[in-house]
Amino acid sequence: GQASAQRKTKLLFVTECKGFRHAVLHQAEEIMEQLGAKNGFDVTITQLAEAKLTPQELKSLDVIVFYTTGELPLSDVQKKALLDWVKSGKFFYGIHSATDTFYKWPEYGQMIGGYFNQHPWTQDVEVTIKTEDRAHPVTKHLPEGWTMKEEIYQIKDFIGRDKAHVLVSLDQSKTDMTRKGVMAKDFPLVWWQDYGKGKVMYNALGHRPDVWTSEWYQTMTVNAIKWGTGQMK
Repeated sequence: GQASAQRKTKLLFVTECKGFRHAVLHQAEEIMEQLGAKNGFDVTITQLAEAKLTPQELKSLDVIVFYTTGELPLSDVQKKALLDWVKSGKFFYGIHSATDTFYKWPEYGQMIGGYFNQHPWTQDVEVTIKTEDRAHPVTKHLPEGWTMKEEIYQIKDFIGRDKAHVLVSLDQSKTDMTRKGVMAKDFPLVWWQDYGKGKVMYNALGHRPDVWTSEWYQTMTVNAIKWGTGQMK
């Protein structure tokens, strides 16, 4: 009712890295705080997932956002609690290297929808992106297609389009597909899936600072949080 409508969306932004640490991370943390202040999200940032992802702390959260790498030191109890938290009706949003995380925890891969398998297109290469779903609130502001410089992930163990609703993908007809390391047939970049009563969304974009500072990307982030928490249909 009225009381819950007044309560701010509580968001935990996890930026812990046990592998590669992206140069943009500090700026990403600042931008997430700014977007929170503008949109009524109560944002907490942590580089210590194990301190914040406890069964007790999870109870107060509505949204968890990962921009992480490697095997974060969560206990088995914490791992189960995180999956149960999402299944209970919460929202998990993974950004860029969130698929370069928890390779040794297959249930995480199932939840986020796949794993990083090198980036044939590095951050200084022009690629063309296409919006596959222009009705979804997270992508409706995007053009049908656009060209940008960005590091593009190839995904392995992708859960597939029967489970994942792909919103954005690489436009293979307009991108150099002869680059070293290209192996996949499908290059989804933004997707979501239902997970229990909750939702999971992954956005592979977000390597470069100029992506984070761009209005279209910030709108995607804000709308993802609003959509994932049922504030936007």
